[in-house]
Amino acid sequence: MTEMYMNHPKPTLIGASMFYWGQRTFIMGIVNVTPDSFSGDGLADNIEAAVAQAKRMEAEGADIIDVGGESTRPGAPEVDDEEEIRRVVPVIEQLKSEIKIPISIDTCKASVAEAAVTAGADLLNDVWGLKRDSRLAEVAARRNRPVILTASQRDASVSDIMPAVEGHLKWAIAQAEGLGVASENIIVDPGFGFGKTVGQNLEIIRKLGELKSLGKPILLGVSRKSTIGRVLGDVPAGERLEGTLTADVLGIAHGADIIRVHDVSAHVKAVKVADAIVRGWIEENG
Repeated sequence: MTEMYMNHPKPTLIGASMFYWGQRTFIMGIVNVTPDSFSGDGLADNIEAAVAQAKRMEAEGADIIDVGGESTRPGAPEVDDEEEIRRVVPVIEQLKSEIKIPISIDTCKASVAEAAVTAGADLLNDVWGLKRDSRLAEVAARRNRPVILTASQRDASVSDIMPAVEGHLKWAIAQAEGLGVASENIIVDPGFGFGKTVGQNLEIIRKLGELKSLGKPILLGVSRKSTIGRVLGDVPAGERLEGTLTADVLGIAHGADIIRVHDVSAHVKAVKVADAIVRGWIEENG
């Protein structure tokens, strides 16, 4: 067992599930209810398909389902609050009665977060790390929901990526705690792909362990992203599974606690082996 896993953060209650950090890697399955997802998996207004996908992911071994109603691909048009709410709330409402694992809402808007929590969301996932709407932390505090804070460099490019990522996350953590979010309810994400170059994204995985100094669980989201495609020779999103698995396994070796993925079944197998190597294997009796 590596040293980085010895002093892990306090456990976090997400929905009805307690997440004990450091014992194993958790898997977040992605459900995009958008018409323009970069990965080609957007389900738009098809509530039944979104629910079926989430149920399949749960059956395959996902620990969390992340529902998003606005594409985060570069250049995607912004969606107003009302439209985003219209997309995500019916899916969350139906999922709440059909799956047992926690539900996350992928949004940077406080009003969408509020509506999603009312519909049944257990976790807030802010890909702008409070830069767009700091009131999202107020929702997390008032509704007692954990929040994922992502380091985004889309508003300003930087040359030295790790200090920039750590700086944004320290600022976001201070903002969230200052607005009343409990320390154990904060998860951080280095923001792979959010305003970084290919080289910077790869550096984030190599140096992910540096973020352990923040004392928070780390989420890593590399699934099908353009950096993977570029490294593999500009292959399309549907041909990036092997590259994604490689990046996620290396991320686990460097400290990731949660991985956010499109392909749950393949990742469940990869994570079991990665965890056995990185976190330690307990021999079974007999």
